[in-house]
Amino acid sequence: MYAARNDMTKRFGEEELILLTDRDGSTGVIDDTVLNQALADASAEVDGYLGGRYTLPLPSVPDVLVRICCDVARYLLHDEHAPERIEKRYDNAIDFLSKLGTGKISLGMPDEGDASPSNNTAQMCSDGRVFGRKNSKGFI
Repeated sequence: MYAARNDMTKRFGEEELILLTDRDGSTGVIDDTVLNQALADASAEVDGYLGGRYTLPLPSVPDVLVRICCDVARYLLHDEHAPERIEKRYDNAIDFLSKLGTGKISLGMPDEGDASPSNNTAQMCSDGRVFGRKNSKGFI
């Protein structure tokens, strides 16, 4: 996963996460099961955009992907009732991921297109022509 509970708490505060994860309001604490599911779904969405360009899992998670994952998870936690500002952050995150996926912007790490050339290539050899004007004796 690109983000964890601590990242979400730092960005959005414990109160908001309690409201979003304690669905029935009975515990008054962050429901880790709900939060982790949203983070897993957000990470899968990020992977969907990065998978065609980068080898996954990434060797290290850039800070920008932590932020993107948190914004996507927050939007997912709001379900259909996301306020306009949260929906706009989600739209910006998806736009950013789309640009990453198409190569318009980069994470600053090598992607599969920048892989070093391999010496493991096929070679073809020929013993020369079998048929030609000089050795066809009038047929060609």
